[in-house]
Amino acid sequence: MASDPFFHPVSGFDLPRFAGVPSFMRLPQVTPDHPRFGDVDIGLIGVPWDSGTTNRPGPRHGPRQLRDASTMIRAQHAVSGMRPFEAANCADLGDVGPNPADIPDSMTRITAFYKDVKAAGIRPLTAGGDHLTSLPVLRALAKDAPLGMVHFDSHTDLFHSYFGGTMYTHGTPFRRAVEEGLLDPHRVIQIGIRGTMYDAEDRDFAAANGIRIVTIEEFFARGVADVMEEARAIAGSGPTYVSYDIDFVDPTFAPGTGTPEVGGPNSFQALQVCRELSGLNIVGADLVEVSPPFDASGGTAFLGVSIMFEILCAMLSGAQTRARA
Repeated sequence: MASDPFFHPVSGFDLPRFAGVPSFMRLPQVTPDHPRFGDVDIGLIGVPWDSGTTNRPGPRHGPRQLRDASTMIRAQHAVSGMRPFEAANCADLGDVGPNPADIPDSMTRITAFYKDVKAAGIRPLTAGGDHLTSLPVLRALAKDAPLGMVHFDSHTDLFHSYFGGTMYTHGTPFRRAVEEGLLDPHRVIQIGIRGTMYDAEDRDFAAANGIRIVTIEEFFARGVADVMEEARAIAGSGPTYVSYDIDFVDPTFAPGTGTPEVGGPNSFQALQVCRELSGLNIVGADLVEVSPPFDASGGTAFLGVSIMFEILCAMLSGAQTRARA
């Protein structure tokens, strides 16, 4: 069903892309107290929070830079021809205000925000933030039943704890999500895993619980299409979450991140994997770990929002948007 023109982005032919107050992809800003909040199908949300970071901070500044970069996103997908802003009511729902001094309080705030989003029938597309952001989002979206997940990353984020017992870092969110019953591990695939290791604890947990890990070596040996065919089979037809850490991409193409790992995909492959998500029942997604302090050119942020646009199109190729009167 066609979208309401109220939700169409501002055209670059009407207002230059360097002008105006930036919103995600130049969409209208519709916060939860806005009268049109209940009419949104897909909401783009910023979570400016990186208290789970254990080395190089900065992703708390990601949503602001991603918004600015996203003004270059236009209305039509160059390959599929999809015009997502005409296919569904999309809007910028603003930022979740974190408590940068308190991890549990921030997670409570994030979960509460996303519970309201879910209750309104809105599917969220999130800009982080570090990867711990995914856990409180999943607590809201998977409240009723565990989700499948397609996860692009150079790290598994399946560690038990850091520094002798710290349970909530950007290296632990999906361990917690499995333990809390938010993810069905047999419907989870992690793609692009690489880099030096502390030990094999995270991979042992994955093997013991049925999580499929595709290392970068396997990814390149098999190719995008073959790996993503398996990803779609693992996720199946059930509700699925997509989590995309920008460090999945080789740091030559995405240097602006806190924990880069060499030997990754290029920027075109970074988009290709998203196109292969088409047809999945994606109930929510995130793009995390863009760190502006390490992104001098702004290229990482532009790649990040280009990935978000690809995921948005994939979200609209699966489950149908709700009927509107």
